[in-house]
Amino acid sequence: MALFERKASKAAISPAPAKAAAAGGGYTGQSMIGQYYTYQEGEARNKAMSVPAISRARDLIASVISCMPLEMYGEMWDETKGEMEEIPLAPRSWLRRISPTIPNSTLLSWLVDDIFFYGVGYLAITARTADGYPSAFERLPAGSITRMDQTNGPVFFAPSKQLYFNGQQLDPTNVVQFISGVQGIIYQSPMVVATALKLESARYRNASSLIPAGVLQVTGGEPLSAQELADLASAFNTARATNQTAALSENLKYIETNATPDKMLLIDAANYQALECSRLTNVPSYLLGIAVGGYSYVSNQGARLDLWTFGAKAIAECIQNTLSMDNVLPRGTYVRFDSDDYLSAEYQQDLSEMTTTDMTITDMEVSND
Repeated sequence: MALFERKASKAAISPAPAKAAAAGGGYTGQSMIGQYYTYQEGEARNKAMSVPAISRARDLIASVISCMPLEMYGEMWDETKGEMEEIPLAPRSWLRRISPTIPNSTLLSWLVDDIFFYGVGYLAITARTADGYPSAFERLPAGSITRMDQTNGPVFFAPSKQLYFNGQQLDPTNVVQFISGVQGIIYQSPMVVATALKLESARYRNASSLIPAGVLQVTGGEPLSAQELADLASAFNTARATNQTAALSENLKYIETNATPDKMLLIDAANYQALECSRLTNVPSYLLGIAVGGYSYVSNQGARLDLWTFGAKAIAECIQNTLSMDNVLPRGTYVRFDSDDYLSAEYQQDLSEMTTTDMTITDMEVSND
């Protein structure tokens, strides 16, 4: 036991001095790292983020994972318990600051974003310690990466050996590739996103006029040609759209449809499409504010557990398992998220007591008034 603990603890501490990661061998992509004006998130990702339900699902998952600190540990066999026992280790310096330019909360949020949308993420190794292990990283947007030895989705089978960043080749040994076991949502069902966007466009069009849609009926006079009818309808529609006064002759009659405001704004269709987005993102619908009947009471702790279990855990496992690979850490040492505070009953009890106290004070003030 003593030998194991001494060896693991020594490997866990970052040796000094640090040296820059190599960029030779004709890999010109290293020079593009940090040229932020060339970074692109991807058109498909940006379209998906314009859907409110998907945007909220992404933000919920990112907020959970980015707030968790990373910790380091080793393992040793426990004869008494008959299982592997975790041994806390002194963390390497980069665990608290993965990138020297931005905090972990920001970097992890955008790394989650890449894995959530594309099913894969990338961290470029920008510096190494004297023992050859990474000491600093820089995130590379998945939308700017091309894999020449594999298809660029929807399924990624293994780390690529031919990576191109904005058209320039990268050294794959200096890139940590996060491959998720869950397919990125832009590949799972693009029709869900496309339908949501078209539905939102229709809602916007219907909301642009306060007057319900209707039909202009010619009740007398000379028959009008198709072009004259089209011009008449266009002029009337323009007046409606600009909230101007529309005038009708005695030979014209405007017949309103029976569309009520909720039907014009397609509320039922919007709720159903938001439910489809909930299924797509693996986030429980009630966490996205979707009105669905049949739900029983869910506590604060239960909601957090549901979000972690169904939405965030798979992505968190991908990140911590990849950062525990032999190309990042010495063999026998591992990284994991400290999720105890987020999931512990004691922490949730403290939050519940604070909420109860606030509600009691509010009720007392109302009753006194």
